[in-house]
Amino acid sequence: MPRLGPIKRAELIKYLQILGFEGPYSGGKHQFMFKGMICLRLPNPHRRDVGRELLSRILKQAGIDKDSWEKL
Repeated sequence: MPRLGPIKRAELIKYLQILGFEGPYSGGKHQFMFKGMICLRLPNPHRRDVGRELLSRILKQAGIDKDSWEKL
């Protein structure tokens, strides 16, 4: 179960796919994922994990609450 904290980019993508998002697809500067009318831009792969603050913003844009995320 993922906690709301630093997470690897690959794990973020895996969990978003479990929640019904499709992708990632290539875009201009960032990759993105779709679910219905929701389009999420993904952070670029870097050496560091996706931090808690950025993860919170991504989940908010995706319409996923903290409890749903932590129950995966």
